Amino acid sequence: MKRAGFTTVWLPIALLLPQLMIIAIFFYWPAAWAVQSSFYLQDPFGFGSTFVGVENYTDLMTNTEYGKVARFTLIYTALVTFFSLSIALLLAVKADKVIKGAKSYRTLLMWVYAIAPPVAGFLGLMFFDQRNGPMTEMFQTLGWDFRLGADYNSTATAMVIVAVWKQIPVNFIFFLSGLQSIPKSVREAALIDNRSASGRFWDVTFPLLAPTAFFLLIINITYALFDTFGIIDTLVRSEPGNNPVTLVYKVFVDGFRGNDLGGSSAQSVILMVLVLLLTVFQFRLIERRIHYT
Repeated sequence: MKRAGFTTVWLPIALLLPQLMIIAIFFYWPAAWAVQSSFYLQDPFGFGSTFVGVENYTDLMTNTEYGKVARFTLIYTALVTFFSLSIALLLAVKADKVIKGAKSYRTLLMWVYAIAPPVAGFLGLMFFDQRNGPMTEMFQTLGWDFRLGADYNSTATAMVIVAVWKQIPVNFIFFLSGLQSIPKSVREAALIDNRSASGRFWDVTFPLLAPTAFFLLIINITYALFDTFGIIDTLVRSEPGNNPVTLVYKVFVDGFRGNDLGGSSAQSVILMVLVLLLTVFQFRLIERRIHYT
């Protein structure tokens, strides 16, 4: 196979330069500034800063509130990732079997993807409204006094439900594309070898979807950690109080509300390191079990 080449070394550099500049300006520069700021006690009005070493990090490690937020972020990320992937996979399997009205059915499942996170949060406020929200009324019929913004568990539940609802269409698109790429001959051979539908799915279909599922696992963890900021901010009405928040939202609250720029910078550095370690763990251990065809 012939390899594509460039006649001059400057052409590939010129093509890569715009993207490299964007990465440097919007990622490496802010990241370097955050690392530097994490070692200083910043004046909120910008009049000066005092070097404090690792004091900002030690304060976080001994802060009980930060530990509580970290535990909630872990549980929140696990729940959003699990339910987003499992529900989307179920819908994709069902959509793959639809013959009549298949395009309309798939379109109805995918349109939520176009909704921005703050809009999804606003819709969540409507569904979980204390007076006449349909979800609130449903929980009350089950004996749960659901109070969004006033009760910790109620607010956490609403955050998980809205975040899962927002992410399902993305996972659905990828899972459906993966199912449709499985050769018909493989499905027919599986039908002969195993008459059980569930057995065929776990023995044949799901292993073939493993590369797609691995990719979506990383995307969903990143989504739950970072991209749900708009949903959380809308649901807590920008007043976190005693409501549950994630680590990313706490960085915003401490930095822009509490004017603790050094502490919030230390939080962002810790979060960046955790995400890096999580990504390395996923690619080093989990990907070894994935077979690409």
